[in-house]
Amino acid sequence: MAAFRLKALGAVATATGASWAALTLLSTPASAGDREALALEDARRRVADPTAAVPPREIQEAALMGASATSPLDVLVIGGGATGCGVALDAASRGLRVGLVERDDFSSGSSSRSTKLIHGGVRYLEKAVFNLDYGQLKLVFHALKERKQVIENAPHLCHALPCMTPCFDWLEVVYYWAGLKLYDLVAGRRMLHLSRYYSSDESIELFPTLARKGHNRSLKGTVVYYDGQMNDSRLNIGLACTAALLGASVLNHAEVISLIMDASNERVIGARVRNNLSGKEFDTYAKVTVNAAGPFCDSVRRMANKNALNMICPSSGVHIVLPDYYSPEGMGLIVPKTKDGRVVFMLPWLGRTVAGTTDSSTVITMLPEPREDEIQFILDAICDYLNVQVRRSDVLSAWSGIRPLAMDPSAKNTESISRDHVVHEDHPGLITITGGKWTTYRSMAEDAVDAAIRSGQLTPSSGCVTEQLHIVGGDGWEPASFTILAQRFTRRKKSYRGKIVPGLMDSSISKHLSHAYGTMAEKVAGIAQNENLGKKLAHGYPFLEAEVAYCARHEYCESAIDFIARRSRLAFLDTDAARRALPLVIDILSSEHKWDKTRKKLELQKSIEFLETFKSSKNAQFNDGKLTGTSTTWAST
Repeated sequence: MAAFRLKALGAVATATGASWAALTLLSTPASAGDREALALEDARRRVADPTAAVPPREIQEAALMGASATSPLDVLVIGGGATGCGVALDAASRGLRVGLVERDDFSSGSSSRSTKLIHGGVRYLEKAVFNLDYGQLKLVFHALKERKQVIENAPHLCHALPCMTPCFDWLEVVYYWAGLKLYDLVAGRRMLHLSRYYSSDESIELFPTLARKGHNRSLKGTVVYYDGQMNDSRLNIGLACTAALLGASVLNHAEVISLIMDASNERVIGARVRNNLSGKEFDTYAKVTVNAAGPFCDSVRRMANKNALNMICPSSGVHIVLPDYYSPEGMGLIVPKTKDGRVVFMLPWLGRTVAGTTDSSTVITMLPEPREDEIQFILDAICDYLNVQVRRSDVLSAWSGIRPLAMDPSAKNTESISRDHVVHEDHPGLITITGGKWTTYRSMAEDAVDAAIRSGQLTPSSGCVTEQLHIVGGDGWEPASFTILAQRFTRRKKSYRGKIVPGLMDSSISKHLSHAYGTMAEKVAGIAQNENLGKKLAHGYPFLEAEVAYCARHEYCESAIDFIARRSRLAFLDTDAARRALPLVIDILSSEHKWDKTRKKLELQKSIEFLETFKSSKNAQFNDGKLTGTSTTWAST
């Protein structure tokens, strides 16, 4: 009976979502341009509506269950990373009926473990010039175009960042100045800011920890250019929520365990899905299934064809987080050539410094862990360019991410493989999208939806409109929006004795909320003020109790890990601080989701195990910054 009610509710939900497309078609002008303009206007209105809220998880699950063989979805997306959520958003904004399932959380894989850069690819431009490689040049043109769009569509989560390249030889000055001027030229009207040369004295003023000498050479100056920076997982969550606001049925913690095939022609027509929170299984049907499972896309392909050959070559990228004094606010450092010829960087990010990265072959796993030699490689690489002691004990967090690079059988190493993407239908009804990079997620999604429309002979109400569509929280946001929070709200928090104590919504907290939630920040501030959830979760960080409640209600936050890793970035910024925040986070989520004591205990255990994969200095014994002993456990902290 319960299953029947859910399916009936799902039928209503899917019909309601489809009605938007019907309404659009009823009032659609003749030309394709007018249809797209109308679709964009409608999508913008729905996303920017301050009273709009994403449908509850139960409604989303019911909608997926309600997609039957006789009334299927147009598109089912497997994978809730940047590409998968981008596909769901693109398809939903075209008026298609869309479902998305993700076995863990949105952005739980590679999409939350990126370099945090939105870039065109300086390295690819260099290869294009010296190898006369038009393919690499085309990739740079494309990425620079998309870079600008990502920043404009999510201005609260993305911004331009100046990056400094140190030069210890006059030939280097000329080389990098000319190369980065070419980068500006290729960007054209989508350039963020002009690159320029700074003398050694000017450079030290801008980047005080930069060394004046390196490898027995004196600093001759620096060349500064601009790329974009983002809060990757929050951008990913924004894509999922925006898709949901436009009618997509998105469900995290829901795993595809098998594909459903049409017995007559072997076409993929849906999937068997398991809700990993409840253990319940159900079937959902779709005219086309899009495989956007990132590093795991080959395992999905083998559900349709067990003999399918690999499409991706997994590459590991390790990053570390250091205290803020390693880099000034608002200026990054790019080391153009390390000991093995790769690029290493140091970037200010959310009040700390992120440094990386490595690029090496790896095995595919759900929770990749950085090796100690990889962490030390990054420390050694940046040490040569800084005038401060670089210590292993300063590492606040360290993580590894798996890049799903498109396989090139002729390539000898992953570093030389292009980051271009591949859209492939090697089994009827199953479109696989893989490769690419965060910067180009939007155009990757557009290509995948175009392929799905052709494969399923779908009838969208318009063409792609995501190029000019803000994600939730972005429309109407301004850099000064934080002042509204500081002036209109207070933080009311409970003391240890239960007394309600008012506190200031100071600039650091206001700026954090404004940048993390955009125009939705006022809702978070309202919870902090009206529900007495204004206490900070961890000393030294601006994250508030109210954010946990807001994310549970409006961002599909279903576990403590979902919050500390993806809704906030505390696990990535400071593993020890995340550990200390866990009791508060779990208590609030328990109140929101009605957990019992057993679930709360399980959440704490899983979260501690998750944090142990982040190799901060708390996970090892050190002597003067050097690793000397075996790893310690969180139980001892």
